[in-house]
Amino acid sequence: MIGWLREKILDWIDKIDWLLLAALIAVMAMSLVVQSSAGGASGHALFAQSVRFAVGLGVMLLLSHVTPARLRLWTPLVFGLTLALLPLVFVLGSGRSARLWINLGLFYLQPGELLKLSVPMMCAWYLHRVVLPPSWWTLAVCAVITGVPVALIILQPDLGTAMPVAASGVFTLFLAGIAWWRIGIFAGLGIGSLPVAWHFLMPYQKDRILTFLNPETDPLGTGWNIIQSKIAIGSGGWLGKGWGQGSQAHLDFLPEHTTDFAFSVLSEEWGWLGVSVMFALYLFIVGRSLWIAANSRDGYSRLLAGSLAMTFSVYVLVNGGMVAGLLPVVGVPMPLLSYGGTSAVSLLAGFGMIMSVHAHRKFMS
Repeated sequence: MIGWLREKILDWIDKIDWLLLAALIAVMAMSLVVQSSAGGASGHALFAQSVRFAVGLGVMLLLSHVTPARLRLWTPLVFGLTLALLPLVFVLGSGRSARLWINLGLFYLQPGELLKLSVPMMCAWYLHRVVLPPSWWTLAVCAVITGVPVALIILQPDLGTAMPVAASGVFTLFLAGIAWWRIGIFAGLGIGSLPVAWHFLMPYQKDRILTFLNPETDPLGTGWNIIQSKIAIGSGGWLGKGWGQGSQAHLDFLPEHTTDFAFSVLSEEWGWLGVSVMFALYLFIVGRSLWIAANSRDGYSRLLAGSLAMTFSVYVLVNGGMVAGLLPVVGVPMPLLSYGGTSAVSLLAGFGMIMSVHAHRKFMS
């Protein structure tokens, strides 16, 4: 009995990518430091974030022990279930400016976040079964797999979630070897469609873009968020003001300081040093995940792990650009730093799949 237990424990330990886990824990620790400051004296944000990280780590460790072959077998079911949840938000959903969450009593579920996992899983599942590089028919099928959930998310409306979901499908196709001339065609069509897409944006989404172009036109209204965020980032200096000393968050100048603008709080209180450490951790996480994808032994694993890693980088780049005033405010959180439940758990679940690819690479044909 003791020998069997010892063997099981060693097997669990062997299937964990400790380098990737250490980097993820470091990011989560920084998140708890930021949330303990930005969340105020009640400590609710710190406690809630800790619970979500604990759940997410549990899910990650469980998925790291599921073989990629079994994940591939489950993929159509997972995609179907997550896609079926999306229409429910139009009936049962709640939120301030959009119907995003379903109240399940103990917690709020955001179905759109789950599609960030199931869309690349489904695209990888389909691409694993066809001849690569992708043909026009293959591209059309992947466009449907990605486009249907993206369209439903946009209708909520939630452009911030739709962007990484769409990116996950695009990255899967990119890793499958789509021809560059086809990429050029799609890029040209996308740029050409921008004037048409403008007319379909919600009024507040148009305001965000106009504010991004010139936030000083309405400094006390739509430009407030970006202006206060840039003040917070700039006032941090090299070493920051110190934990709990950020005036922008604690005097309520900075809105959404636990969620969308949590990175601004980090910048103000920990300065360029804290920002450099955080970006170094993010860079290592993405690089390690891409290395795992490159060394996988089958197409499904390579496409899934690579797409999840590149989508994670989109979170970082979009939120970083957003809080610095380099991109419009679109509601994309800084991954594993911003306060959030479904987002944190789904991100860690994705890294569990990446760890699974690394752990079982020796047993793939």
